[in-house]
Amino acid sequence: MRFIDAKVMMRPLFVLAIALQAISSVAYSQSIAAFPTHPVTLVVPFAPGGGTDIGARLIANKLTQKWGQSVIVDNKGGAGGVLGADVVAKAKADGYTLLFGNVGTQSINPALYKKLPYNFETAFAPVSLVAELPFFLMASPSFAPKTTRELIAYAKANPDKVTYASSGNGGSPHLSAEVFQAMAGVKFTHIPYKGGGPAMNDLMAGHVNILFASVLESIGFIQSSKLHALAVTTKTRSSAAPTVPTIAESGLAGFESGSWIGILAPAGTPQAIIDKIAADVKEALTHQDTRDAFAKQGANPIGSTPAQFKALIDTDLKRYTKIIQEKNISIE
Repeated sequence: MRFIDAKVMMRPLFVLAIALQAISSVAYSQSIAAFPTHPVTLVVPFAPGGGTDIGARLIANKLTQKWGQSVIVDNKGGAGGVLGADVVAKAKADGYTLLFGNVGTQSINPALYKKLPYNFETAFAPVSLVAELPFFLMASPSFAPKTTRELIAYAKANPDKVTYASSGNGGSPHLSAEVFQAMAGVKFTHIPYKGGGPAMNDLMAGHVNILFASVLESIGFIQSSKLHALAVTTKTRSSAAPTVPTIAESGLAGFESGSWIGILAPAGTPQAIIDKIAADVKEALTHQDTRDAFAKQGANPIGSTPAQFKALIDTDLKRYTKIIQEKNISIE
């Protein structure tokens, strides 16, 4: 009886395995290069009309052009962005469902909510920062104070009578107002809304007195004189409204706040897809028409690597956790 060497028998199988692995690797690389092959959903966890929504639609339009596939903006507002974020956290990790988050969803909510329906540390994979957004402190046209100094004086003479709207409890506009009150030594009455759009509408109608809101959602109303801008919250004035002073210029030295917007994917999304989306976002933000579209709205288009975006999220989480704890802010 003739015996066949086992090593000889295994050699063809080994070669076949290597060949199949190579074929699989090529196919995987081709699938990444072809991404996306069907429409992508960009979940905005807020109502339409707010700054995050406006920014999402700007970048969705550019990615649609870049990819040749529709990037659909899907507004799923509620609970300060938690509901929409949860949808993405539980979505299939294939790059076709993405979160268009902001500083509130990623760096404030984890400190604000005692319990979230997802583990914020592991639920998302940061993809790319899109833009930085200064805030404007705005007043209803019917509100008497026309400057930050006049607002502070009025609030001190009328404790609790100044009403301020926000896009929701615990969001960055709410926290900006809390820090402002502490620094100015005044007390406002908070009226939270379910998104920046509804808050803006009631401000224009005169139902509330003031509002901190991102430049994306406010600049059009400021330029059309439908709302009055008292100040901008960044260190320097906004190019979109250069005559509006900073809050620091207006008597509160050291005051600074703002927001940012960016894209995240469900955890477990292949790194190659994350890197491709990040690169495509950054490339789109180098186009002059895209930069002009954001700059016209007063936003600063950035683009970043996933690692850079994660570092920003972590830094702001530490900063806002400190503010929330010091001010004992809670929504539960």
